[in-house]
Amino acid sequence: MSYLIQQFAQKLRTLRTKKNISQDALSKLTDIDRSYIGRIDRGEVNISLDKLFKISKALECQPADLMPNIDYKEKK
Repeated sequence: MSYLIQQFAQKLRTLRTKKNISQDALSKLTDIDRSYIGRIDRGEVNISLDKLFKISKALECQPADLMPNIDYKEKK
């Protein structure tokens, strides 16, 4: 998967574990299948905005908190 998806997954996993929310609990809070939550958590899928907002609501954070940091000024 892409680097950006992996970065998103890492931020999600970090925030989820910091808040002591299991994949199963996040699944129940978001009404997203548990196996799909696992795939998101591992960076295996590119999620929709709808799922992003459900997850951020469940984690009580802003969607931007889960977004990768991108340095647009980085030299090419």
